Amino acid sequence: MKVIIPVAGIGTRLRPHTHTAPKGLLHVAGKPILGHILDRLKKLDVREIIFIIGFLGERIADYVKKNYDFKSRFVYQEELKGLAYALNLVSPRIKKDEPLLIILGDTIIEANLSQVLKKNQNSLGTHWVDDPRRFGIVEKEKGWVKRLVEKPEHPTSHQAIVGVYYVADTPLFKECLKEIIGKKIKTKGEYQLTDALQLMINQGAKFSTFEIGGWYDCGKPETLLETNQHLLGKMKVKRKIPGSVLIPPVYVSPTSKIIDSVVGPFVSVADDAVIRNSIIRNSIVGEEAEISFCLLESSLVGFGAEVNGTFQKLNVGDSSVVGVY
Repeated sequence: MKVIIPVAGIGTRLRPHTHTAPKGLLHVAGKPILGHILDRLKKLDVREIIFIIGFLGERIADYVKKNYDFKSRFVYQEELKGLAYALNLVSPRIKKDEPLLIILGDTIIEANLSQVLKKNQNSLGTHWVDDPRRFGIVEKEKGWVKRLVEKPEHPTSHQAIVGVYYVADTPLFKECLKEIIGKKIKTKGEYQLTDALQLMINQGAKFSTFEIGGWYDCGKPETLLETNQHLLGKMKVKRKIPGSVLIPPVYVSPTSKIIDSVVGPFVSVADDAVIRNSIIRNSIVGEEAEISFCLLESSLVGFGAEVNGTFQKLNVGDSSVVGVY
């Protein structure tokens, strides 16, 4: 099986952090978003992972090569024209007889993927949502997918497509991607994967669905913090730091320094960060960040940022300096 992970998006809703880092490498609950995704693939029979990269894509490649043993390939996407366009770029690298697992690189999921792979049939991951208008949705008939609708104004289903796709009929999939691009079939101005999958269904392909029990969005600051809360709540890491108080659930990197501070609950502190004389809760502190004499809540502090003497809710980008003197 070959895995494709598109990670070329620029993450506009997570700026200023994505000005200087690809979204997939933003820190949440002890590791980058992409790390949570790749860890779930370790127990599967993966022949190769193709990463579709874009802005700062070399940092994605460096992270993967440094931390994982997967056979990996990196394909650069110059133009952001939609997911079907991105997948068509790597189509020549996909053999007709190999099934595909496609996982979007900005969403963390909890699902038993091994059970899906055993069935070896086209299948889409779905999750029940309150407001289907924000997502692509699935309409089913007699147990099979009948129609896929991208962000419908008047939804007929609450089953959202969550960004995990298993394609067993690879030859037809490749043909439909090519047709979408060749005929310039666009929805909302982009070449959509849902349109390519719908073409497959129209030509007789059968698609089942499988439930994604946990689906955690990392697309906005507030949802990134919510995901951080949930994942930390599942961790059972206990640490004591002399002179400071850690209130679980909390993740503190072994290479960070916590001095005379109270950290937690729901705080994730990345490598080589320094926190001194501060109280921090419900926040994410990036690598090499330094926080001094602060009370922070519901905040994102980026890589190498410095925050001094403030009582705020902050969204501080990489290598910034924020202070009240």
